[in-house]
Amino acid sequence: MTGVLVTDAPLAHLRWSPAAGAPARPPVLLLHGIGGGREAWGQAGSGTGRALADAGFSVLALDFPGYGLSPAIAPFDLAGLARSVIALIDWVGAGPAVLVGHSMGGMVAQELAALAPGRIAGLVLASTSPAFGKPGGDWQRGFLQSRFAPLDAGLGMAGLAARLVPAMVAPGTAAAAVATAQALMAGVPEATYRAAVTALVEFDRRANLPAVRVPTLVITGEHDATAPPEVSRRMAERIPGAACRIVPGAGHLLNLEQPQAFNAALLAHLGACAGAR
Repeated sequence: MTGVLVTDAPLAHLRWSPAAGAPARPPVLLLHGIGGGREAWGQAGSGTGRALADAGFSVLALDFPGYGLSPAIAPFDLAGLARSVIALIDWVGAGPAVLVGHSMGGMVAQELAALAPGRIAGLVLASTSPAFGKPGGDWQRGFLQSRFAPLDAGLGMAGLAARLVPAMVAPGTAAAAVATAQALMAGVPEATYRAAVTALVEFDRRANLPAVRVPTLVITGEHDATAPPEVSRRMAERIPGAACRIVPGAGHLLNLEQPQAFNAALLAHLGACAGAR
């Protein structure tokens, strides 16, 4: 089952629908990372959209503003991204949604949980963290410089992807998964990538973690150097009732590297979200 492309919505997205007669369940929104897009969740990526629809869920894999077919926003910040997702949830009109956020998408999910907790039925925070660096400091400037240097040198997004992606995955990751991740990152507009990286380093929602009151799964790869297992465990400990899962043989792009394990963990968690609706 291929997702249906929808463009007449607050955010462009791929949509998978469950079979007729499936029991009512909260919709699931899939939020991609900084180097991704809606296709990260399709059959060429993790296959998550189809896997969840086959289990009876209505699934939307969106393009954040400035990505894919979604128009850009200004200013580009995580609060603005969260508001765009809220608009999509309201457009769907099926009540609170489960948010599955990878990396930057997980930060947007946390931002939304702070701004509009009533719109959320559950959370999956994948390869993400509750804060990113120290705003305004030397670390921030160094990080931005390291990420932008290849672009400033004229390598473009394809050149940046060729440098970054191999270092983000676990040893032994299938070449096809690496190629998919590189193609996704290469397709991100450079202006969007620069704006997204700049927005990330100002993110900090640590204080809101104890206020999260929906079923939450924190999941990361055992080889993830960006969102390491110890960071994920500490985050889960601060969210009431949250579960933590470490996926063997996966790095930062765990949904692409180990899609079967990732989707299985998602399906196990979504049962709790459906019951809490």
